[in-house]
Formats: sequence, C-alpha cells, structure tokens
Amino acid sequence: MMKYIKNRGGYKMCFRFVLALLAGIGLMATPVAAAARPLKIVTSFYPMRIMALNVTRAVPDVVLGSLASSGAGCLHDYALTSGDMKQLADADVFIANGAGMEPFLERVAARYPGLKIITLAEGLPLVDGNPHVWVSVDGAIAEVGKLAAELAKVDPPHAALYRQNASAYTGKLEVLRDGMKAALAPYRGKGIITFHEAFVYFAREFGLNIVAVVEREPGSEPGAKELAATIETVKASGIKALFSEPQYPDAAARTIARETGAEVYLLDPAVTGPDDPGAYLAIMTKNSEVLAHALSK
Repeated sequence: MMKYIKNRGGYKMCFRFVLALLAGIGLMATPVAAAARPLKIVTSFYPMRIMALNVTRAVPDVVLGSLASSGAGCLHDYALTSGDMKQLADADVFIANGAGMEPFLERVAARYPGLKIITLAEGLPLVDGNPHVWVSVDGAIAEVGKLAAELAKVDPPHAALYRQNASAYTGKLEVLRDGMKAALAPYRGKGIITFHEAFVYFAREFGLNIVAVVEREPGSEPGAKELAATIETVKASGIKALFSEPQYPDAAARTIARETGAEVYLLDPAVTGPDDPGAYLAIMTKNSEVLAHALSK
C-alpha cells in the first residue's frame, strides 16, 4: 500500500518508498551482460584443420570443428553426412581448399547462404586445375596467409591475433621450406614416379621431375595397358625409386617394382595425421628425409 504523510494541510507521497521501488524495477530491467557467442568454424578436411589450428591458436571464443575425420584422406569421393549438415547449419565459417577438392562445395553454398565460406586455393595459380596446393610449402604459406586475412574480416576484435598466429606459423613453414630446399638441392632434375597427382606443386617447388603418375585418382588401380606402359617408362628412364602414399594401397607400385627392380617409398601428401598444430611440419620433414634417401641411391 502507498504511504502518505501529512504536510501543511495536505498529503504527499513518501518518496523514499517510491525511489526504492523504482530502483528495484531498474535493476530488473538492466540486461545481464550476455556471454560472447563463440565463433563456430568448420574445416573441410585434415590439411585445412591443421592450418586453422595454427591460425586460431589461443583466440578466445572460437570453436573449431571438421567434416572429414583426420584419417579420411582427400575428398574426391566424399559424401556429406547428416552430422556434417548439422555442423554446417550451426557454423559461422566454413574453411575449404576449393579448386575442386570438395565436390560438395556448391551444394553447401546453396543450402546455407548465410554461411561464410573461405576457399583458400581461390586466386592462387593452379597447375592444370590441380587442387593440391598445400602439398607445396609455399602453397601452404599462401593458404595460411589468406586464412588469417579472411578470419580477421569475420572477427575484427581478434584480427591482430589471427595475423600474429599466421606470422608465427609462416615463420616455421619458411624454415621448413628452406631446409628442404637445401637437403634436396643435390637431386634437382631427378625423375620420380608417383601414384597420385598430389605432388605436382611439391615437385615444382623442389626441382623434381614427375615422369609418370600411375593412379590419377586415389585408390583407382591402373589398367593393364597403363601398368605395362609405366613399367616400360621406368625401365627406359633408369628410375629406381617409386613413391606411393600411406593412405592408399600400393599393389600397383609393388608390381612395377617387381618388374623393374625399383624400390617403393612412401611420400605423404599431408591429408591424414594427428590432430596437432605441428603435424604438417613433421610430415614434410619426413618427406624430405625419404626423398633424400631414395634419390641418393
């Protein structure tokens, strides 16, 4: 009930009570500071995730997910799952390689028009449309730079941190590249045979000559004619090292090795591996060691 007090023949409201009431209403009306909504980022597959782990390191309120598992390999035949679609529906940013690596990219763009899609290979010079840009260290550096620039636009409050992280990671990549160039310099111009078209940029970067690619699509066994032609190429060239990949069967490589006396080694295109920011550095260092050993024979 309102309280009144007598004052010179009239009444007035007790303002102390009213002010207390208004203060209570004011407190109820003041909005509680809302917790910052996380920036939800989804990557398409392993090499994109490793880049994102480095560029988003220690950036607050970032949630990083991925469509393909770290053991899925390249996405040539990847089909989106219902879980993938849910991730994308909840995401703010989707990081893809582009250049044809993700065959479902147009479908994602059409279904989620509000989703920011960053395609890291877009605008980079491609060799015959080959999307495996990151297998070259220089290509990885270019993609990391683009990723940081795009995330800075999406999340301006943390722009400096994205750029700082990218700069730190780029420094490591440059040291890796320079070390690999020094280690592989004695073998410039040497011919190699690979079993997937993933190493075009890698070979160009380190001065190697890809004489033949046996399985142009991963997991697709070459026909008898192609296999016979490759065997003749190996014999004629004197190449003694064949490079298969740890993600795919090596039956064709073993057949060629048996017929030619060449040896089979593993080169890793960095499409699978541990969920570790330093994984790409470790994989490429191992590739350099394998190549130097194989080509020195």
